[in-house]
Amino acid sequence: MKLNEQGSGPSFASEDVATPKRTKDILNRHNLVLKKSLGQNFLTDGNVLRNIISAAELTPEKGALEIGPGIGALTQQLAKEAGRVVAVEIDQRLLPILRETLSPYPTAEVVHGDVLKLDLRQLIEEKFSGLSGISVVANLPYYITTPIIMKLLEEKLPLENIVVMIQKEVADRMAAKPGGKEYGSLSIAVQFYCEAELVTIVPRTVFVPQPNVDSAVIRLRLRKGPPVEVADEDFFFEVVQASFAQRRKTIYNNLGARFFSKENKRVLEALLLEAGIEPSRRGETLSMEEYGRVAEALRNCPTCSK
Repeated sequence: MKLNEQGSGPSFASEDVATPKRTKDILNRHNLVLKKSLGQNFLTDGNVLRNIISAAELTPEKGALEIGPGIGALTQQLAKEAGRVVAVEIDQRLLPILRETLSPYPTAEVVHGDVLKLDLRQLIEEKFSGLSGISVVANLPYYITTPIIMKLLEEKLPLENIVVMIQKEVADRMAAKPGGKEYGSLSIAVQFYCEAELVTIVPRTVFVPQPNVDSAVIRLRLRKGPPVEVADEDFFFEVVQASFAQRRKTIYNNLGARFFSKENKRVLEALLLEAGIEPSRRGETLSMEEYGRVAEALRNCPTCSK
């Protein structure tokens, strides 16, 4: 295939990135050595991309914010469905590759930066003005998945969906229901803000290079309001985290160690019973509603050390 001086011609740039051959060719031509520290594993399966796009429910009237576009495999498909695509990439070495692979898509823009340091609310206001809805759609680096998702949720950004491919183990924890070993403080933190649904499992064999674990696509549909009313969100999450401090211990022992002195610990037993919670239960058995009652009881307790 004949290329122009920059190493790409129109027909070459318009090819989909998401095949093993095309991905390896791009990496070789640009002499790109992938960085494990940035979690760079590039998807090469068109079917998985179609599942991600479908779950995001995009239209030409909606926008997509992508985090970590890599060499543009998902970005290309987003640009075919959404009215506007903004991709945030931290690795400056990938910018010329993205200029090449995204050249046929004028509605796609790349922003160089660290998503954890960017003012995402301002970015959304500047880049997606006039659109009817915005979703985050991304293949997230595994090493930083949770901080990114919690930033998106805690900042209460105007998002419809967060559709991301992440490590399967983390996706299982985010979507877990009470009673299972995967259910924990991350499950509650995510489900406080959105409804979590596993979309598909993704084998490690469809990446270049292959990661050491399988992945999953999860859709987080943002709620209009939390499923439980809490007077103090920060304290609610503090109670949740304390309840899982040592998973083998009962909620009585975990909360007692965090919020009460030895002399006042017996007060906790009465508070839990008043809230309808058996003190012998473990943290993974409590629903979000039950945690709301526990947090409210502790918040109003004068001997609780907050």
